[in-house]
Amino acid sequence: MASTSLTGKLRYSPEELQEFETLIRQKLAQAEETLLQAKESLMRLSGNTTDDTYQGLSSLDDGTAIMEREDLTRSVVRQEKFITQLTAALGRIRTGEYGVCRATGQLIPKERLRLVPHATLTVEAKNQRPEQRPEPSQPASIQLDHAED
Repeated sequence: MASTSLTGKLRYSPEELQEFETLIRQKLAQAEETLLQAKESLMRLSGNTTDDTYQGLSSLDDGTAIMEREDLTRSVVRQEKFITQLTAALGRIRTGEYGVCRATGQLIPKERLRLVPHATLTVEAKNQRPEQRPEPSQPASIQLDHAED
């Protein structure tokens, strides 16, 4: 059950924080393992082999290898960001700021923290933020067609 700290702000109890810390450490271990695997796969793809000297390689195979490297690189970047976010969440547990929405100061519901343990905003606060548009991966004309659907 959440409690009020000495400063009068609502906080999660030490027992609840321990539960979240355990969850975060589990997710952190999984993320680090996934990162290691992705980096190893990327190293194998980037390795100096004689495969690229064979005259029979088709451009389709070249494109597939490039796309696979790009996917792995994106996966590495995502995992590194996730690990950073989880590590920051552990820091917030230590400082007593964990589970408090940085926009509203309200407690983030336990259900949300169990699903997204690195969350720093309630769903309501997150929905109030201006929409962040991802970088275009398709020509603008294609994106406009999908936006109208």
